[in-house]
Amino acid sequence: MASLQVLQHVPMEGAARVGEIAREMGLDVVTHELCAGSPVPEALRRGDVLVLMGGPMGGGDIGDPRWPFLAAEVDLVRREARAGSPVLGICLGAQIMAHALGARVYPMEVGDPPVRHREVGWGAVTFAGGLEPSLAGLNDSEVVLHWHGDTFDLPADAVRLASTLACPNQMFRFGAKAYALQFHIELGAADVDTWVREDAAFVNVANGSGGGPRILRETPRFMPRFRQMGDRLIRNILSTLLDPGA
Repeated sequence: MASLQVLQHVPMEGAARVGEIAREMGLDVVTHELCAGSPVPEALRRGDVLVLMGGPMGGGDIGDPRWPFLAAEVDLVRREARAGSPVLGICLGAQIMAHALGARVYPMEVGDPPVRHREVGWGAVTFAGGLEPSLAGLNDSEVVLHWHGDTFDLPADAVRLASTLACPNQMFRFGAKAYALQFHIELGAADVDTWVREDAAFVNVANGSGGGPRILRETPRFMPRFRQMGDRLIRNILSTLLDPGA
């Protein structure tokens, strides 16, 4: 049986809806809790899908002794993505993919002169559209959940699939089988509540003391369409990654 091999960096950022949909599609879901000491797999079994989840670390933390798994993860992604293996990275996972593919990962800034900026909370992304199979059935713009302070340059030969004004590289495809999403599509309402509570300091730095309550107030408004859109995007991506002819 094909499986989803999930690399988890912190306890609160698991596969969530990505794992649930994978099981509905007949995949086994194997979670490697790197945060608890599980080793990074040495290679991906043929037919399996590698999924890299999020976390508070950044591209600049690769090599930091606090997170020794990051360097091994970069090596794994570099080998598998360039070999055409199915890979999906979300948030930190997208940054790891960008770095592994030779692109620069760095703190996000806006304005002139530039100032530090973080995208945290509900906000729209604009999709590239066209014939991209992963975007089938989505509107040109959709509201997603952002939770990041770093960004990355587009890797050479990658295709940009989504953007925001502050962060042009929100989603890309590399080859036919590697997808990176800076934004989140995997969360439910309870997850958002947990993140606001557990990551309150980061929310406050990004949005001030009222940022957390605002995210929670907006969640009931945006969650129904977000969950519908997110499920569609997850299914689209997994279907493409599992398609032997893609």
